[in-house]
Amino acid sequence: MSRLSVTLAAALLLSLEASGKTVRGLFRSEAARQENGQFITKFMYQGDGGLLVCRLDNPPLAAEKEARLLLYQDMDSDLDNLSCSQRLSRAQFTISLNQEERNQTIPRQPSPTAWQVLYADRYTCEESSATPSYADLGFTLLLFNPDSAGNPLDHFSAEEAGLHSFYFLLLLAYFIACCIYFQPLYQALKKGGPMHTVLRVLTTALALQGCSALCNYIHLAGYSRDGTGIPLMGSLAEFWDMVSQVSMLYMLLSLCMGWTLSRGRKPQSRPLQWERSPASTAVAVGGVVTQGALLLWEQYSESESEHHSYHAQRSLAGLLLLALRVGLSLLLASVLYQIVSTERSTLKRDFYLCFAKGCFLWFLCHPVLVLMSVIFNDHQREKVITIGAILCQSISMVILYQLFLSRSLYWEVSSLSSVSLPLTMSRTNHRGRL
Repeated sequence: MSRLSVTLAAALLLSLEASGKTVRGLFRSEAARQENGQFITKFMYQGDGGLLVCRLDNPPLAAEKEARLLLYQDMDSDLDNLSCSQRLSRAQFTISLNQEERNQTIPRQPSPTAWQVLYADRYTCEESSATPSYADLGFTLLLFNPDSAGNPLDHFSAEEAGLHSFYFLLLLAYFIACCIYFQPLYQALKKGGPMHTVLRVLTTALALQGCSALCNYIHLAGYSRDGTGIPLMGSLAEFWDMVSQVSMLYMLLSLCMGWTLSRGRKPQSRPLQWERSPASTAVAVGGVVTQGALLLWEQYSESESEHHSYHAQRSLAGLLLLALRVGLSLLLASVLYQIVSTERSTLKRDFYLCFAKGCFLWFLCHPVLVLMSVIFNDHQREKVITIGAILCQSISMVILYQLFLSRSLYWEVSSLSSVSLPLTMSRTNHRGRL
């Protein structure tokens, strides 16, 4: 697991680029000619008083090339079927770039609306002549929504609004919970016992989610000030969340599959144990590698360079991730059904059912939220999926913590036999392997 984490970290941090709504780059005549307008960025404006500011590094060159920005509201795919000149004429706003700084006020938006920004110049629609070898034109583009006072100072697009406050409240909840439960959790981990390994994995996964929330908050705090934030923090947040996901997946698959694969070789009277057989380890590692690969693919396949959360599932890799989660849920349901159907003890059945609730909530929250998000507006969908997934997985961890940490059902079951649960490590077998 540690080697896999290092591999994921290297691949993610070296490949991902995350930027905010202060866009810096180059206007390229050749790119604008090939694409019938060079795509620059997309921003979802809301309310009254939105603003676009474009600053140029070389205004005389821009004037010589007759450079201009084109703003399209809800850009229709039918525009691709039009000729170059017709496509450019359909822009709602055309901004001539003949000064060092140009401002464009966006009219009032009755509802949040996506606007796309394209670059074009005098050579964009010329087909016969070759493009002169002019230098590329450096630019800085600032996009603002109105803040609470109506001033155009808010860097957040409509689909990102509110995430900064959410991560602040999430960190506050983590801090309060840590103050309340740190001491009993530390004592339980220090004491050891049959649930020690599970508690250690749960605590690690929760700590990774806390690190992810902290990195997201730091990134968004900077983003709110300058529209760029700290892209490395955004990438780190995604990485910690990925490691948390694969850690939980490995634990749940290893626990359930390890016990199930050993049932045919052990008599029913023998206490149930967490068996780390080669077959169960292969299933768990295979699931982890598959999910890790899909998570990385989902990040690579994002066509825009803007920071985003992989929770949005907007690509083929994202859809495959949803299918994987549903498949894993069905696998765990089959495993736990076999356990419950042959278990005679009511206490143990209740224990397994409570454990199943935590598992299903962890794996099924993403697919269910994606399906539910279709009833929301475009600017609300990603927030619903992101916030809902984080909250559901946090609740799943709480269920599992209550199952293993509190003196309730777990202690009643374990009092019948200290090694009667599939989540306990066989000390005899463990010593034998050592």
